[in-house]
Amino acid sequence: MSSFSESALEKKLTELSSSQQSVQTLSLWIIHHRKHSGLIVKVWHRELRKAKSSRKLTFLYLANDVIQNSKKKGPEFAKDFETVLVDACSHVAREADDGSQTGHRRLKQPPAFRCQISPHNSDISASQLTEELVKALQDLENAASGDAAVRQKIASLPQEVQDVSLLEKIGDKDAADKLSKTVDEACLLLAEYNGRLAAELEDRRQLARMLTEYINSQRDALMEREKKLEEYKQKLARVTQVRKELKSHIQSLPDLSLLPNVTGGLAPLPSAGDLFSND
Repeated sequence: MSSFSESALEKKLTELSSSQQSVQTLSLWIIHHRKHSGLIVKVWHRELRKAKSSRKLTFLYLANDVIQNSKKKGPEFAKDFETVLVDACSHVAREADDGSQTGHRRLKQPPAFRCQISPHNSDISASQLTEELVKALQDLENAASGDAAVRQKIASLPQEVQDVSLLEKIGDKDAADKLSKTVDEACLLLAEYNGRLAAELEDRRQLARMLTEYINSQRDALMEREKKLEEYKQKLARVTQVRKELKSHIQSLPDLSLLPNVTGGLAPLPSAGDLFSND
C-alpha cells in the first residue's frame, strides 16, 4: 500500500468517485494510515468544502465508511471526525438548499454519523435516526413506481413509437412529422420517468442502509438496556437485603419503654454546689 502524504491524500480525494469500490478502496487506504488521522480529517474537511456540489455527498459516505470500519482498530477517526462532521454536514445541506445539486438525488446525511460518532448522545442519535427513517418511508409513498398516471401514459403510447417495423406503413410526410413529434414526446416522457425510477432506486438503497443501521442501533440499545437492567436488579437486591437485615436488627433491640423506672423512689444526685459546700 502506498505511503502517506498530504499531497497523496489530496490526489486520491480528487479522484474519488461515487462508486462503492472507489469509496471502499480509499477508505481502506485511509484506515491503513490511521496514525495520521488528525491530518487526514483536516484535509478531508478542506477538500469537501472545495469539491463540486455533486461530489460532496461522496465525501460524507467516505467518512462514514472510514468511521464504521476503523472502530475495531481504534477510536482515532471517530474522535477526529466528530470535531468537523457537524460543520461538514451543515455545509453539504446548505449547498443542497441553494439548488446546486442537480438531478433527482437528494443529499442525505449518512445516519451512521449520529449513531456511531457520539456514543454519549446515543439516545438523541436514535431519536434522530427514527425521525429520518419515518420521513424516508413517507417520501417513498410518492415514489415514481407508484405514479399510476405516468404509467398509464406510457402504457397508452401507440405501437408505432415502439415497433420499428411499423415505420414502413408511413406513406406521407405529414404522417412522418406527426409520428416524429409523438416519438419525441415519448422519449421525453420515458427519459424523465426513468430518471425518477433511478432516483427512487437510490432512495430505496439508502433506506435499506438506514434500516440496517436502525436495526443495529436498536440492537445495541437493547444490549445496553439489558445491561443496565441487570445492574439495577443487583442494586435492588442489595438494598432489599440491607432493608431486611436492618429490620431484623431493629426487632432484636430491647424496647426501652418496657424497662422498669430504675430512678423511681431514689433521692436525686447531689449538685456540684452540694458536693463542695463547707458544711
